[in-house]
Amino acid sequence: PKYVTIKGKDKVLKELKKAAEAADEVLLAADPDREGEAICWHLSKELSKVNGSIHRISFNEITESAIKSAVTKPEEIDDNKFNAQQARRILDRLVGYKISPLLWRKVRKGLSAGRVQSVAVRLISEREDAIEVFVPEEYWSLTGLFSTVRDETFFAKLLLYKNKRIKLANEESVQKLIPEINAASYSVMEIKKKKIRKSSPPPFITSILQQDSSRKLNMSVSKTMRIAQQLYEGINIGNEITGLITYMRTDSFRIADEARAEAADFILKNYGREYLPAQAAEYKKKKNAQDAHECIRPAHLNILPDAIKSHLSKEQYSLYKLIWDRFMASQMSSSEYFNVTADIAGGEFIFRASGSTLVFDGFLRIYQLAEEKERKEGDEAEQQKNLPELAKGEEAKLSGITPKQHFTQPPPRFNEASLVKELEEKGIGRPSTYASIITTIIDRGYVDIREKKLYPTLLGRTVTKQLVTSFPRIMDISFTAEMEGDLDKIEEGQENWTEVLKLFYKNFSTDLEKAYESMQNVKKELEKTDKVCEKCGSPMLLKENRFGKFYACSAYPECKNTKPFYEETGVACPVPSCGGKLVSRRTKKGKVFYSCSRYPECKFALWDKPINKTCQLCGSLLVEKWSKLRRKYIACSNRECAASKPVKKTEEAPAAAENQKGGESLE
Repeated sequence: PKYVTIKGKDKVLKELKKAAEAADEVLLAADPDREGEAICWHLSKELSKVNGSIHRISFNEITESAIKSAVTKPEEIDDNKFNAQQARRILDRLVGYKISPLLWRKVRKGLSAGRVQSVAVRLISEREDAIEVFVPEEYWSLTGLFSTVRDETFFAKLLLYKNKRIKLANEESVQKLIPEINAASYSVMEIKKKKIRKSSPPPFITSILQQDSSRKLNMSVSKTMRIAQQLYEGINIGNEITGLITYMRTDSFRIADEARAEAADFILKNYGREYLPAQAAEYKKKKNAQDAHECIRPAHLNILPDAIKSHLSKEQYSLYKLIWDRFMASQMSSSEYFNVTADIAGGEFIFRASGSTLVFDGFLRIYQLAEEKERKEGDEAEQQKNLPELAKGEEAKLSGITPKQHFTQPPPRFNEASLVKELEEKGIGRPSTYASIITTIIDRGYVDIREKKLYPTLLGRTVTKQLVTSFPRIMDISFTAEMEGDLDKIEEGQENWTEVLKLFYKNFSTDLEKAYESMQNVKKELEKTDKVCEKCGSPMLLKENRFGKFYACSAYPECKNTKPFYEETGVACPVPSCGGKLVSRRTKKGKVFYSCSRYPECKFALWDKPINKTCQLCGSLLVEKWSKLRRKYIACSNRECAASKPVKKTEEAPAAAENQKGGESLE
């Protein structure tokens, strides 16, 4: 490759050379990873023209002791590490710069392809394929309400029938069993008691921070990284700019010794000896982690989130508190539970009851795992914390049996958090790229966000199908992970970087040549419609760009007439005497909203999707809404109405509660 100075950076380079010329020695201290080594390599090529004493130093944490130690041990630039990064850059450019023009010719001008972004779109597209072909299967469960001789009640689920796992496929099979269940006499057959320890969670790395922020704070991946950047660069607190967290792009759980000691001291003083483990937890290094930075943690533990809340924005405070709490929890003792499982037998049936009691909160004193929080809140109705004290052989009277219908669920669509988790687990991308991957595939029109879920667009699915057919190896989910292995070998001096690229390009260039000949030309297969252009009378075609679908005249370029395409909701505009229909539209930033088809004559609009029903309290339209737990429910579109929010069973609002019916079936 031939390297040139980036346009506009001549001044910076000139200043660096001037400073280097006046120095006795130049120490290059970029990140201790491949990208950092590449930065040092390029700087040394320029600065060595004016100073012959250039060395590389590296440190994994920004602490006084680590930096002083690194300065005493200057090294030379690692050419193998640089070549591994150079190979990655060239590989990505070969894929992007060679495939993108092919897509311009075969699909639509302005499209882009990438070694990582295209695989991310494939994951989303294939998940949508799986959802579309999924056929739900019905099944039923039976829950019994039992009571002891002391009139203590507890729930137990039917587990075995005739010593086999029970499978109830329909209501008919359930109704056949109920009389037999009711006729049996029950007693406690077996009791198991076990003490469970739940280990403290590791401190944040980039991917886990993004996932937790999405789940707990409802922040997008890009917003999380933007706010984290602000906390890292520093906030003005007490007339001084102070950096509040360590670097936020990292794949390492490593913690500086100074930070561990500070955390241990804080825990002892504020929570007590029992909350400090005898030995600090060690967290396993992730596979393929570059381990360049330590974990994401507070830069100063003594700066408590609540103490500086007035100096932070709402988002800054929420994210800083999340990071502070998580790091502190990672240094605390495990939580302990007492689990009890009881099997209740009668006739041919065995029911199982289980309960869990928290006996020591440990790290839960300050931090609850997001996934655990979702599970508890989402299944609260069926949980029982404590079972009554039961003894083997004692009688358990069946007071009632409740059948419940279920349906198997398709795999869930990705949201930003679950996509980041999937990318990380499959070795696709790096911590610094997750946010940009998601932003890119949305901006390119390959993926759409609706109700915080990622949907592939028609364009995204079309491009994915084309690329998988023509470039099966590059689009293979495992290819990226395999390539990372090759880059590791280059870094370790086991492989020659040019030979790795030659082997890749030999196969890639053959696939590329075939694709130009055989890839389907969807440009010529545009969707025809029954609409006619009012300007020239030619048929209108349905096209799609990054902003969505639109109608375009088939006589283009002679006629350049276009018209917006709106997806109808099937709901009439509620404005009296309007006569319009509510349709789906998008803002300039791509956010979906619903408004009257007669706009601008009628300006009625909603953010939430309307349904063809009205509120029993005020007569306004009902809409679909989403709870914090991402559960869909029905509510009134009128914010002043009592039915505009989920209604608790204890509230005396029967009409409003009636409007909430159907929420379960919508989930």
